[in-house]
Amino acid sequence: MIDFKPSINFWHDFKSNQAAGVWLFLGSRRSLQIIRPSILQLIFWGILGGLANTLFSWLVAGEVGEFNPQGLVSYALWPFIALIVGIILSQRVNNPRLLLVPALLWLVLDTHVALLQSLIQYMGMMDVLPYVLYDYLPTIFMVLFVWQSLAVVWVFSRELHWPWWERALIVLATLFTLVVWQMSVISQPIWKVEEVPPSLSEEAFYAQSRVLNKALDSIQYGEFAQSHWYFLGVAGASYQDVFMSEIERIREQFDTRFGTFGRSMVLINNPMTRNVIPIASQTSIELALRRIGQRMNRESDVLFLYMTSHGLKDHFEIENAPLDLNQVDPKWLRDTLDKSGIRWRVIVISACYSGGFVSALQDDNTLVITASAADRESFGCSNEADYTYFGRAFFDQAMREQNSFANAFNEAKVTVAKWEQAQGFKPSEPQWAMGKNMELMLPQLEQRLFPQKSVATSAEIQLSAQSVQ
Repeated sequence: MIDFKPSINFWHDFKSNQAAGVWLFLGSRRSLQIIRPSILQLIFWGILGGLANTLFSWLVAGEVGEFNPQGLVSYALWPFIALIVGIILSQRVNNPRLLLVPALLWLVLDTHVALLQSLIQYMGMMDVLPYVLYDYLPTIFMVLFVWQSLAVVWVFSRELHWPWWERALIVLATLFTLVVWQMSVISQPIWKVEEVPPSLSEEAFYAQSRVLNKALDSIQYGEFAQSHWYFLGVAGASYQDVFMSEIERIREQFDTRFGTFGRSMVLINNPMTRNVIPIASQTSIELALRRIGQRMNRESDVLFLYMTSHGLKDHFEIENAPLDLNQVDPKWLRDTLDKSGIRWRVIVISACYSGGFVSALQDDNTLVITASAADRESFGCSNEADYTYFGRAFFDQAMREQNSFANAFNEAKVTVAKWEQAQGFKPSEPQWAMGKNMELMLPQLEQRLFPQKSVATSAEIQLSAQSVQ
């Protein structure tokens, strides 16, 4: 016979039930010893549970979307089932006060679990969780939801001394029901975001030809007998804003600090820029490289090409749904660069497995830098970030402090390694490959890029490059 404590007052009962929920989370029968059931407590914790789950659903939806009453109805199903279980148990053991206890315990624990999930979700949105956890968050949330119901079954089965076969049967049936139900109601959250298929507006469709031609026409000729830097930035994937943000920030850095204004161009795949910036595609990349090759002094000017996106092995992702765009592979990029007539090239590629581009792109006149080795991933592609890991370490930090690419690369490589180690990631191992002619030419070109700082000698660059192989 379970002897439940009598009600004292609302707030005393509230604190006692809150403590019962903590003990229930630990699977302890002490939760049944301190629970104080009442209709008022059941209603109050039901409201708190609904609010806590609504908060969690709102955070999962990204703070957008609309309230979905069907989701709240689906949530209310479980305390209703727990109430029916309480009715059956109260009749089985002839204890009327047991009627409200399963539903009340479930609601108390569910409220705490929903608040814990909301905290975890918010920390993930603020990008402060270890990155190794992000892939496991759905599983963690599923386990928490399943356990709160199993915990109720567990403590009652022990307190009422059910036989082992009955306890095992009920636990398995509850587990199966919870998992199937949770998977089936994913499409009906309390706060719902309607999925809208990607589309390309008529305005953007007709604007692209105009904005591409305008961008190509804006590329200026270099002055005779001087070395100039030309910048081309490519943001490949449209479904994450970090690539757009990174390209825009780096272009501004080159235009204002490194003097590429009038000799820079960006190609960006993002729904927000389709009417004003040329999209990134094989066609636009080829046209941009061809125009830069036509406008530059091929003997003394140099191209800085920066490409950022997701990647697979020997594959730089070009995506702009609903358009079906061809992907960029190392051979195509090398052939396109050669056809452009651009002699001096500094190429930086930030993507997973980008090291697979090194062998195809390297020649005597080229410096190739990649964010990862050919068999490694790179990191930092969260939608809330302004830069990828490598982009921030190389451009936003090292390039603002150092006076040569070699020094900037060495610093960025160390910085990225520290960030990856802190997050528990497998090292990305950024790559560096420089041709023998570029090794001699780069100090002269860097004098133009870093005019107020003494630059490293070619011997120092060679030593630095060897140190990172």
